Amino acid sequence: MDILALIPQFGGFIWTIAAFVLALSVIVAIHEYGHYIVGRWSGIHADVFSLGFGPVLYSRVDRRGTRWQIAALPFGGYVKFAGDANAASGRDDAAMAQAANDPVRLRATMHGAPLWARTATVAAGPLFNFALSILVFAAVVLTSGVARDQLAVGELRPLPVEQRGLEVGDEILRINGAVVPSTQDAQAYADFIDAIPQEAILEYTVRRDGSERRVADAYILPPLVNGVSPQSPALSAGLEVGDVITAIDGAPIFSFAELKVAVEGGNGAPLALTIWRAGDTLDVTLTPKRVDEPQPEGGFATQWRIGIAGGLAFEAATQTPGVGEALMSGVRQTGRIIEGSLSGLGHMITGAISTCNLSGPIGIAQTSGAMASQGAQSFIWFIAVLSTAVGLLNLFPVPALDGGHLVFYAYEAVTGKPPSDKALRVLMTFGLATVLTLMVFALGNDLFCP
Repeated sequence: MDILALIPQFGGFIWTIAAFVLALSVIVAIHEYGHYIVGRWSGIHADVFSLGFGPVLYSRVDRRGTRWQIAALPFGGYVKFAGDANAASGRDDAAMAQAANDPVRLRATMHGAPLWARTATVAAGPLFNFALSILVFAAVVLTSGVARDQLAVGELRPLPVEQRGLEVGDEILRINGAVVPSTQDAQAYADFIDAIPQEAILEYTVRRDGSERRVADAYILPPLVNGVSPQSPALSAGLEVGDVITAIDGAPIFSFAELKVAVEGGNGAPLALTIWRAGDTLDVTLTPKRVDEPQPEGGFATQWRIGIAGGLAFEAATQTPGVGEALMSGVRQTGRIIEGSLSGLGHMITGAISTCNLSGPIGIAQTSGAMASQGAQSFIWFIAVLSTAVGLLNLFPVPALDGGHLVFYAYEAVTGKPPSDKALRVLMTFGLATVLTLMVFALGNDLFCP
């Protein structure tokens, strides 16, 4: 065996693990800090704030008596409040008995605090995950901007065509005589793009230096690779952002729509692609993958995909939105992830889509590495998406998760007393078994699903 040949693979493995640990650590830190800070505001004392499990690598005790520590296994974390027996917030009967005769000390425990304080403390973890997602999505919108109302050229993308009449700063008024609608009218703009004639060279009417003129340029949606999905055939084949697919099985193409038709209509057959990359030509062969995609009207549709996103023949000029608009965009994006996740889970339970859509730790780690390799913004965006998923998962009404504790508190609010200790022990055991079963199932998907 050539040991040197394994070095790139080993380097990729280390990169993947490092990206996964970093993403998970950020998400866990935010989640647990939500529990900690709201608990503190609610008068509940935290004994330990831990990033990771197992042997402690570093720790310090702050002036409030909370031990902050970093442990050796960086795959999670916890806050242990006063009165907790363990990281899952099980009741420490001995500690609670000692605090029973001291009202101040009892009030500072998780199990002796008022119902509202316990509820707020538990709910804060998932809510902080959602808040992180909203802020990250908003920050990306603020830094990247949104397309100007009037479609304009911000930067020309390199393409293998000779006629490039467009210039940076051109406002595009009409394409082949059809008036370009405002980019802010999403439906009208999408309908307009779909209706553009399939011609290799289009006529653009632009406003340049205060006057209108007609120029010829490439089809507005060329077969351009503007994004590569993790765990996709395109990523495995080595496609990169900026590549242009010029032919499929030897037949020339000029539009992304032609590529889409070939992929969807090939029924999973391998495709020989000719790629133009910064002036060079290379050939790759890849096999489309069957995926279940959420639909705008609801539900899922099964399609063949190679895992690339397209883009315009130019980068659209942008404008900076207001902070309020950016935050609302973050809220909408977070809401779409929650809605899509719940819909996907429901469809997997009913058998409408494959359970292979559920990724485990290996799949998440691979995605972390792939997104990190595409740049800081892609990786930060992925952290926000994963943070939403973690927040949502923790709200499921499963004992041992935050949602399970909230169900117990709802029962206490209705009946006036918490579930019995025996019932809690049984339910927590069931909850832990459920979570472990789900983890094993997801790990099986990582190992055996195509």
